[in-house]
Amino acid sequence: MSHNNNSYTRLALQKFKTNFWGVLSFWFIILVSVISLTVYFYIPDYSANANSGDLALHSKSPGFTVDYIQLQDNYKRSFQEYWTGRKEPLKHIPIGEYKVDSDTLYYKPYSAQPELEDFKSIPLNHFSNPTLSEIIKSKTYWLGTDNQGRDYLSRLLIGSRVSLSIGFVAVLISLVIGISLGSIAGYYGGKVDALILWLINVFWSIPTLLLVIAITLALGKGFWQVFIAVGMTMWVEVARVVRGQVISIKEQQYITAARALGYNDYRIISKHILPNCMAPVIVISAANFASAILMESGLSFLGLGTQVPTPSWGAMIKENYNYILLGKPYLALLPGLAMFLLVISFMLIGNALRDALDVKQ
Repeated sequence: MSHNNNSYTRLALQKFKTNFWGVLSFWFIILVSVISLTVYFYIPDYSANANSGDLALHSKSPGFTVDYIQLQDNYKRSFQEYWTGRKEPLKHIPIGEYKVDSDTLYYKPYSAQPELEDFKSIPLNHFSNPTLSEIIKSKTYWLGTDNQGRDYLSRLLIGSRVSLSIGFVAVLISLVIGISLGSIAGYYGGKVDALILWLINVFWSIPTLLLVIAITLALGKGFWQVFIAVGMTMWVEVARVVRGQVISIKEQQYITAARALGYNDYRIISKHILPNCMAPVIVISAANFASAILMESGLSFLGLGTQVPTPSWGAMIKENYNYILLGKPYLALLPGLAMFLLVISFMLIGNALRDALDVKQ
């Protein structure tokens, strides 16, 4: 039986490889995953959540460059900060112009109206390395800044972490609950099946968004609360499909033979039934991944999702949708486009998996 499973998996994999959009979506998801995992290695603002901003620099256009004084010079990042970002942003002062007189640096803070600013001073011996190239540095905001003066590119890339992690955790929760309850209901039948089916129908009848909002309000607003809330609403479909598959598979001859050999129920379900009903579950999981990303973005847009200052694509759209009318539509459109590409990739990979795992074909 294992040989048949292996050959079936190999055939499915070969079929998947011939699906251009499926393979392209797969590599796009891998690329986004790698970017989100290693994002703090290369983003311009590596403070936690890219939350280092200056109101003087708010709403600047893409490609905007500014000089700044780095107050904590010669700073070296720790290993952990490459993965989670620096908790406290490095202190820096954006400047419009500067001059050095003997051992003092005179500068004007950056302003839209520099003529109104006075020169301020800072002694050069304040720095461990008093060379001007180490003190004054230049920074380019490739996608400009948001309304808080934060680097937009950094926040956009960190937002991919939220979307991928919400999808992964929500799907994991839905699989654990859905497969467990579905297999128990399908295998044992009777009153156990009736009870679980009643539970499924109760959850199925409540509008998903309403249930998510209720769970979010009960658990409180936050990162992990959204994960749990979205995951708790997605197990129903998995449970229904697994239950139906188990009911049909448990009547097969090899299951009867397994019972005759004295195998316990856990071994029969986990080793002989579930491996043979995973194909539709994989397809549902891909669709659920996309649904979880959209749901989290919707909740963040409503203010019930991930909270400030964590950058979420839904929250970024909410913060910047006014700019669609104020002449900078990219601030709202870029996170929307990123979300669209990620969601459609999961939908396309789900369709490709459905075709590849179709036994009838």
